Amino acid sequence: MDKIIEYMLAEDEGFGDITSNAVVEEGKDVNAYIISKDEGILAGINIIRDLFEEYGIEVTFWLKDGSEISKNDLLISLKGDARTILLLERTALNLLMRMSGVASATRKYVNLVKDYDVRVAGTRKTSPAIGKFDKYALGVGGADTHRFGLDDMVLIKDNHIAACGTPLEALLKAKSNVSFSKKIEIEVETLDDAVECVRNGADIVMLDNMSPSQVSDVLDELEKLDIRQNSLIEVSGGITEDTILDYAALGVDIISIGALTHSSRSLNFSLKME
Repeated sequence: MDKIIEYMLAEDEGFGDITSNAVVEEGKDVNAYIISKDEGILAGINIIRDLFEEYGIEVTFWLKDGSEISKNDLLISLKGDARTILLLERTALNLLMRMSGVASATRKYVNLVKDYDVRVAGTRKTSPAIGKFDKYALGVGGADTHRFGLDDMVLIKDNHIAACGTPLEALLKAKSNVSFSKKIEIEVETLDDAVECVRNGADIVMLDNMSPSQVSDVLDELEKLDIRQNSLIEVSGGITEDTILDYAALGVDIISIGALTHSSRSLNFSLKME
């Protein structure tokens, strides 16, 4: 994360902050504040604190990650060199606003299914280079992060199957080639493939882009065959606020939602200097 933030700062600064250097007195100390102009869930405050403190800015916390925030809430107080605060301002706000936006959307979905024994999860549909920040925000919002990267677990998707053969062939190859220490998940699109993969020991079977009625048919068949307990059942693909309860009520184990990271709106924060 440190290297990513260094790149963000270097990209923003370019060859120097010519505006601040032209109009702000060198060595001038000021007080500044980050204030919320939005409502939601705060995420990334520790990362922002570390960023300012690394550059010699004194930071005072007012809220912690996971806090519910409202308009005009004071999030952080800053004290230190004016030019430095202005140099860090946009990078710090961009990260804090995006992470809080992801956490806010996540908390909303998690709360929708709080009465069901189901886990909301993110996906790898994160913004390039800042996936770890997105994943952190998912956790703050109360979701499971799912995979951080390709080395976390085996997840056999449609393109792997297309390059391999059938879902069952792909699953059996993975089981023969991968360490026992790695879980194996496979994405399927039909009832028959779901049954075969559960029967043959997939740790997780993802029912991709299935309607609630199709998912219900799969679960009924697994129960009928007395193999429902063999695998976790995950549903994914286009699930929204309007449909998530339809899936949760069926008794699935995991609902993964890419929109939490690829479509969440950043919250709006502002830095004000005295």
